[in-house]
Amino acid sequence: MIDFARHKLPKVVLDLQGRHLLQIADFDPYQIHVVLNLASQLKSVKPADQLPLLRGRSIAMLFEKPSLRTRVSFEVAMTQLGGHALYAQGGDFLVGTRESPEDAARALSRYVDGIVVRTHDHAPLERFARAATVPVINGLTDGHHPCQALADLLTIRESLGGFAGKSIAFVGDANNNVATSLAQAALAVGMSVRFGCPAECRPRGAVVEAAARLGKANKIFVRTFASAERAVRYADVVYTDTWVSMGEEAFAERKRAALLAYRVTENLMRKAKPSAIFMHCLPAHRGDEVIAEVIDGPQTVVFDQAENRLHVQKAVLLALLTDLRSVSTS
Repeated sequence: MIDFARHKLPKVVLDLQGRHLLQIADFDPYQIHVVLNLASQLKSVKPADQLPLLRGRSIAMLFEKPSLRTRVSFEVAMTQLGGHALYAQGGDFLVGTRESPEDAARALSRYVDGIVVRTHDHAPLERFARAATVPVINGLTDGHHPCQALADLLTIRESLGGFAGKSIAFVGDANNNVATSLAQAALAVGMSVRFGCPAECRPRGAVVEAAARLGKANKIFVRTFASAERAVRYADVVYTDTWVSMGEEAFAERKRAALLAYRVTENLMRKAKPSAIFMHCLPAHRGDEVIAEVIDGPQTVVFDQAENRLHVQKAVLLALLTDLRSVSTS
Protein backbone atom coordinates (compact mmCIF):
# COMPACT_ATOMS: atom_id res chain seq x y z
CA MET A 1 0.00 0.00 0.00
CA ILE A 2 1.25 3.52 -0.80
CA ASP A 3 1.21 6.05 2.02
CA PHE A 4 2.87 9.23 0.78
CA ALA A 5 2.66 10.91 4.17
CA ARG A 6 4.51 8.00 5.77
CA HIS A 7 7.20 8.13 3.06
CA LYS A 8 7.70 11.85 3.81
CA LEU A 9 8.22 12.98 0.24
CA PRO A 10 10.20 16.23 0.00
CA LYS A 11 8.33 19.53 0.22
CA VAL A 12 9.42 20.44 -3.30
CA VAL A 13 6.96 17.85 -4.67
CA LEU A 14 4.12 19.62 -2.90
CA ASP A 15 5.14 22.84 -4.66
CA LEU A 16 4.30 21.23 -8.00
CA GLN A 17 0.57 21.08 -7.27
CA GLY A 18 -1.38 23.23 -9.71
CA ARG A 19 1.63 23.80 -11.99
CA HIS A 20 1.86 23.21 -15.75
CA LEU A 21 4.33 20.93 -17.56
CA LEU A 22 4.89 22.44 -21.00
CA GLN A 23 8.61 21.74 -21.29
CA ILE A 24 11.28 20.07 -19.18
CA ALA A 25 12.55 23.47 -18.02
CA ASP A 26 9.29 23.88 -16.05
CA PHE A 27 10.78 21.46 -13.48
CA ASP A 28 14.08 22.18 -11.76
CA PRO A 29 16.66 19.37 -11.48
CA TYR A 30 15.60 18.42 -7.96
CA GLN A 31 11.94 18.24 -8.96
CA ILE A 32 12.89 16.03 -11.89
CA HIS A 33 14.66 13.62 -9.53
CA VAL A 34 11.70 13.54 -7.16
CA VAL A 35 9.23 12.84 -9.99
CA LEU A 36 11.48 10.01 -11.17
CA ASN A 37 11.61 8.61 -7.63
CA LEU A 38 7.82 8.72 -7.43
CA ALA A 39 7.54 6.98 -10.80
CA SER A 40 9.86 4.23 -9.58
CA GLN A 41 7.77 3.79 -6.45
CA LEU A 42 4.55 3.58 -8.46
CA LYS A 43 6.15 1.07 -10.83
CA SER A 44 6.75 -1.29 -7.89
CA VAL A 45 3.15 -1.17 -6.61
CA LYS A 46 0.27 -3.26 -7.94
CA PRO A 47 -2.22 -1.19 -9.97
CA ALA A 48 -5.05 -2.37 -7.72
CA ASP A 49 -3.37 -0.64 -4.78
CA GLN A 50 -3.17 2.65 -6.70
CA LEU A 51 -6.91 3.00 -7.36
CA PRO A 52 -7.66 5.51 -4.56
CA LEU A 53 -4.91 7.93 -5.57
CA LEU A 54 -6.92 9.95 -8.11
CA ARG A 55 -10.41 8.65 -7.38
CA GLY A 56 -13.01 11.15 -8.51
CA ARG A 57 -10.51 13.12 -10.65
CA SER A 58 -10.84 13.66 -14.41
CA ILE A 59 -8.51 14.87 -17.14
CA ALA A 60 -9.34 16.03 -20.66
CA MET A 61 -7.05 14.78 -23.43
CA LEU A 62 -7.12 17.10 -26.44
CA PHE A 63 -5.19 15.56 -29.33
CA GLU A 64 -4.85 17.28 -32.71
CA LYS A 65 -2.05 14.91 -33.76
CA PRO A 66 -2.25 11.09 -33.98
CA SER A 67 -1.06 9.16 -30.95
CA LEU A 68 -0.57 5.61 -29.76
CA ARG A 69 1.72 5.58 -26.71
CA THR A 70 0.81 9.02 -25.37
CA ARG A 71 -2.92 8.43 -25.53
CA VAL A 72 -2.92 4.87 -24.19
CA SER A 73 -0.40 5.57 -21.42
CA PHE A 74 -2.32 8.59 -20.12
CA GLU A 75 -5.67 6.78 -20.29
CA VAL A 76 -4.30 3.71 -18.51
CA ALA A 77 -2.52 5.93 -15.97
CA MET A 78 -5.75 7.66 -15.00
CA THR A 79 -7.68 4.38 -14.92
CA GLN A 80 -5.12 2.66 -12.69
CA LEU A 81 -5.05 5.70 -10.39
CA GLY A 82 -8.83 5.54 -10.05
CA GLY A 83 -9.61 8.57 -12.20
CA HIS A 84 -11.13 9.12 -15.63
CA ALA A 85 -9.74 10.42 -18.94
CA LEU A 86 -11.89 12.03 -21.62
CA TYR A 87 -10.47 12.01 -25.16
CA ALA A 88 -11.14 14.51 -27.96
CA GLN A 89 -9.35 14.35 -31.30
CA GLY A 90 -8.94 16.15 -34.59
CA GLY A 91 -11.90 18.35 -35.45
CA ASP A 92 -13.31 18.08 -31.91
CA PHE A 93 -10.62 20.45 -30.74
CA LEU A 94 -8.34 22.73 -32.76
CA VAL A 95 -6.22 25.12 -30.69
CA GLY A 96 -6.95 28.66 -31.86
CA THR A 97 -9.16 27.58 -34.78
CA ARG A 98 -12.63 26.68 -33.57
CA GLU A 99 -12.24 29.09 -30.66
CA SER A 100 -9.44 30.95 -28.98
CA PRO A 101 -7.05 28.96 -26.79
CA GLU A 102 -8.08 31.18 -23.88
CA ASP A 103 -11.81 30.48 -24.21
CA ALA A 104 -11.25 26.73 -24.55
CA ALA A 105 -8.95 26.68 -21.52
CA ARG A 106 -11.30 28.68 -19.32
CA ALA A 107 -14.30 26.51 -20.18
CA LEU A 108 -12.52 23.16 -19.80
CA SER A 109 -11.03 24.25 -16.48
CA ARG A 110 -14.59 24.29 -15.13
CA TYR A 111 -15.06 20.59 -16.05
CA VAL A 112 -11.85 18.72 -15.31
CA ASP A 113 -8.90 18.59 -12.90
CA GLY A 114 -6.20 18.63 -15.58
CA ILE A 115 -5.73 18.87 -19.34
CA VAL A 116 -3.29 17.03 -21.64
CA VAL A 117 -2.80 18.72 -25.02
CA ARG A 118 -1.10 17.20 -28.06
CA THR A 119 -0.90 19.78 -30.81
CA HIS A 120 1.34 21.38 -33.45
CA ASP A 121 2.66 24.84 -32.60
CA HIS A 122 3.92 25.41 -29.08
CA ALA A 123 2.85 29.06 -28.80
CA PRO A 124 -0.93 28.39 -28.74
CA LEU A 125 -0.35 25.81 -26.00
CA GLU A 126 1.37 28.47 -23.91
CA ARG A 127 -1.62 30.79 -24.41
CA PHE A 128 -3.94 27.94 -23.45
CA ALA A 129 -1.97 27.21 -20.27
CA ARG A 130 -1.87 30.87 -19.20
CA ALA A 131 -5.67 30.98 -19.30
CA ALA A 132 -6.28 27.57 -17.69
CA THR A 133 -6.97 27.33 -13.96
CA VAL A 134 -6.03 23.64 -13.80
CA PRO A 135 -2.69 21.97 -14.65
CA VAL A 136 -1.90 21.65 -18.36
CA ILE A 137 0.46 18.92 -19.58
CA ASN A 138 2.18 18.99 -22.96
CA GLY A 139 1.51 15.64 -24.62
CA LEU A 140 3.67 16.80 -27.58
CA THR A 141 4.12 19.97 -29.60
CA ASP A 142 6.47 20.71 -32.47
CA GLY A 143 8.82 22.31 -29.94
CA HIS A 144 8.81 20.01 -26.91
CA HIS A 145 7.96 16.50 -25.70
CA PRO A 146 8.61 16.60 -21.92
CA CYS A 147 6.77 13.41 -20.92
CA GLN A 148 8.93 11.40 -23.32
CA ALA A 149 12.11 12.94 -21.91
CA LEU A 150 11.12 12.09 -18.32
CA ALA A 151 10.44 8.49 -19.33
CA ASP A 152 13.83 8.45 -21.06
CA LEU A 153 15.54 9.59 -17.85
CA LEU A 154 13.81 6.90 -15.81
CA THR A 155 14.93 4.28 -18.35
CA ILE A 156 18.52 5.54 -18.33
CA ARG A 157 18.64 5.50 -14.54
CA GLU A 158 17.27 1.95 -14.42
CA SER A 159 19.69 0.74 -17.11
CA LEU A 160 22.88 2.56 -16.11
CA GLY A 161 22.37 3.06 -12.38
CA GLY A 162 22.54 6.86 -12.47
CA PHE A 163 23.38 9.95 -14.49
CA ALA A 164 26.62 11.40 -13.14
CA GLY A 165 29.47 11.25 -15.64
CA LYS A 166 27.29 9.68 -18.34
CA SER A 167 26.92 10.95 -21.89
CA ILE A 168 24.14 10.66 -24.44
CA ALA A 169 24.55 10.85 -28.22
CA PHE A 170 21.55 11.81 -30.33
CA VAL A 171 22.08 11.03 -34.01
CA GLY A 172 19.92 11.89 -37.02
CA ASP A 173 17.46 14.77 -37.16
CA ALA A 174 18.34 16.83 -34.07
CA ASN A 175 16.04 19.71 -34.98
CA ASN A 176 12.92 18.24 -33.39
CA ASN A 177 10.91 18.16 -30.19
CA VAL A 178 12.35 14.91 -28.82
CA ALA A 179 15.96 16.07 -29.22
CA THR A 180 15.17 19.41 -27.57
CA SER A 181 13.45 17.90 -24.54
CA LEU A 182 16.01 15.13 -24.22
CA ALA A 183 18.86 17.66 -24.15
CA GLN A 184 17.10 19.76 -21.50
CA ALA A 185 16.46 16.69 -19.37
CA ALA A 186 19.90 15.12 -19.73
CA LEU A 187 21.77 18.32 -18.91
CA ALA A 188 19.49 19.00 -15.94
CA VAL A 189 20.48 15.70 -14.31
CA GLY A 190 24.18 15.94 -15.09
CA MET A 191 24.61 14.09 -18.39
CA SER A 192 26.61 15.56 -21.27
CA VAL A 193 24.94 15.66 -24.68
CA ARG A 194 26.38 15.19 -28.16
CA PHE A 195 24.40 15.65 -31.38
CA GLY A 196 25.47 13.93 -34.59
CA CYS A 197 23.63 15.41 -37.55
CA PRO A 198 24.01 17.13 -40.94
CA ALA A 199 23.99 20.93 -41.02
CA GLU A 200 20.36 21.15 -42.14
CA CYS A 201 19.23 19.01 -39.20
CA ARG A 202 21.16 20.75 -36.43
CA PRO A 203 19.20 21.83 -33.36
CA ARG A 204 18.04 25.43 -33.44
CA GLY A 205 20.55 28.01 -32.25
CA ALA A 206 18.38 29.07 -29.33
CA VAL A 207 18.10 25.44 -28.21
CA VAL A 208 21.88 24.94 -28.31
CA GLU A 209 22.55 28.21 -26.49
CA ALA A 210 20.05 27.43 -23.74
CA ALA A 211 21.44 23.91 -23.40
CA ALA A 212 25.00 25.25 -23.27
CA ARG A 213 24.07 27.64 -20.44
CA LEU A 214 22.48 24.82 -18.49
CA GLY A 215 25.44 22.56 -19.13
CA LYS A 216 27.92 25.24 -18.04
CA ALA A 217 26.02 25.72 -14.79
CA ASN A 218 26.35 21.98 -14.14
CA LYS A 219 29.95 21.76 -15.48
CA ILE A 220 28.94 19.50 -18.35
CA PHE A 221 28.73 20.13 -22.07
CA VAL A 222 26.60 19.96 -25.19
CA ARG A 223 28.34 19.64 -28.56
CA THR A 224 27.25 19.15 -32.15
CA PHE A 225 29.19 17.05 -34.70
CA ALA A 226 28.74 16.57 -38.42
CA SER A 227 29.96 12.99 -37.92
CA ALA A 228 27.74 10.35 -36.34
CA GLU A 229 30.81 8.36 -35.31
CA ARG A 230 32.37 11.30 -33.45
CA ALA A 231 29.12 11.98 -31.65
CA VAL A 232 28.70 8.36 -30.57
CA ARG A 233 32.32 7.71 -29.54
CA TYR A 234 32.39 6.30 -25.97
CA ALA A 235 28.78 7.37 -25.34
CA ASP A 236 26.70 5.63 -22.67
CA VAL A 237 23.45 6.14 -24.57
CA VAL A 238 22.84 6.19 -28.33
CA TYR A 239 19.48 7.74 -29.19
CA THR A 240 17.70 8.30 -32.49
CA ASP A 241 14.24 9.24 -33.72
CA THR A 242 12.27 8.90 -36.92
CA TRP A 243 13.72 10.93 -39.77
CA VAL A 244 10.34 12.11 -41.02
CA SER A 245 8.06 13.59 -38.39
CA MET A 246 4.30 14.01 -38.73
CA GLY A 247 3.60 16.75 -41.24
CA GLU A 248 6.95 16.40 -43.04
CA GLU A 249 5.97 13.61 -45.43
CA ALA A 250 6.53 15.85 -48.47
CA PHE A 251 10.23 16.08 -47.56
CA ALA A 252 10.69 12.37 -46.86
CA GLU A 253 13.04 11.47 -49.70
CA ARG A 254 15.21 14.54 -49.27
CA LYS A 255 15.57 13.93 -45.54
CA ARG A 256 16.39 10.25 -46.04
CA ALA A 257 19.16 11.17 -48.46
CA ALA A 258 20.61 13.70 -46.01
CA LEU A 259 20.42 11.35 -43.03
CA LEU A 260 21.55 8.05 -44.53
CA ALA A 261 25.02 8.40 -42.99
CA TYR A 262 23.41 8.75 -39.54
CA ARG A 263 21.57 5.43 -39.52
CA VAL A 264 22.26 3.52 -36.29
CA THR A 265 23.93 0.26 -37.25
CA GLU A 266 25.81 -2.39 -35.32
CA ASN A 267 29.05 -0.80 -36.49
CA LEU A 268 28.00 2.61 -35.16
CA MET A 269 27.00 1.08 -31.82
CA ARG A 270 30.49 -0.42 -31.54
CA LYS A 271 31.87 3.14 -31.41
CA ALA A 272 30.00 3.71 -28.15
CA LYS A 273 30.91 2.08 -24.86
CA PRO A 274 30.42 -1.71 -24.75
CA SER A 275 27.84 -1.13 -22.02
CA ALA A 276 25.94 1.48 -24.04
CA ILE A 277 22.18 1.25 -24.46
CA PHE A 278 20.15 2.07 -27.55
CA MET A 279 17.05 4.27 -27.23
CA HIS A 280 14.26 5.33 -29.59
CA CYS A 281 11.01 7.09 -28.66
CA LEU A 282 8.98 5.18 -31.30
CA PRO A 283 7.43 4.78 -33.80
CA ALA A 284 10.54 3.34 -35.45
CA HIS A 285 11.19 2.68 -39.11
CA ARG A 286 13.58 -0.25 -39.31
CA GLY A 287 16.00 0.25 -42.18
CA ASP A 288 15.80 4.03 -42.03
CA GLU A 289 17.07 5.62 -38.80
CA VAL A 290 17.99 2.25 -37.25
CA ILE A 291 18.50 -1.28 -38.46
CA ALA A 292 16.52 -4.19 -37.01
CA GLU A 293 19.64 -5.83 -35.55
CA VAL A 294 20.12 -2.83 -33.24
CA ILE A 295 16.56 -1.98 -32.19
CA ASP A 296 15.79 -5.66 -31.62
CA GLY A 297 19.25 -6.48 -30.30
CA PRO A 298 20.74 -6.96 -26.81
CA GLN A 299 21.52 -3.27 -26.21
CA THR A 300 18.02 -1.97 -26.85
CA VAL A 301 15.84 -0.55 -24.06
CA VAL A 302 13.22 0.82 -26.44
CA PHE A 303 10.27 -1.03 -24.96
CA ASP A 304 11.37 -0.22 -21.42
CA GLN A 305 11.11 3.42 -22.54
CA ALA A 306 7.62 2.81 -23.85
CA GLU A 307 6.51 1.18 -20.58
CA ASN A 308 8.03 3.96 -18.51
CA ARG A 309 5.78 6.53 -20.19
CA LEU A 310 2.99 5.02 -18.06
CA HIS A 311 4.84 5.25 -14.75
CA VAL A 312 6.26 8.72 -15.33
CA GLN A 313 2.89 10.10 -16.39
CA LYS A 314 1.30 8.69 -13.25
CA ALA A 315 3.93 10.51 -11.22
CA VAL A 316 3.38 13.77 -13.14
CA LEU A 317 -0.39 13.53 -12.69
CA LEU A 318 -0.07 12.95 -8.96
CA ALA A 319 2.48 15.72 -8.51
CA LEU A 320 0.43 18.30 -10.44
CA LEU A 321 -3.08 17.32 -9.32
CA THR A 322 -2.55 16.58 -5.61
CA ASP A 323 -0.52 17.67 -2.62
CA LEU A 324 0.58 14.01 -2.25
CA ARG A 325 0.45 14.13 1.55
CA SER A 326 -3.30 13.69 1.49
CA VAL A 327 -3.04 10.80 -0.97
CA SER A 328 -2.88 7.48 0.84
CA THR A 329 -4.23 3.99 0.36
CA SER A 330 -3.91 3.12 4.03
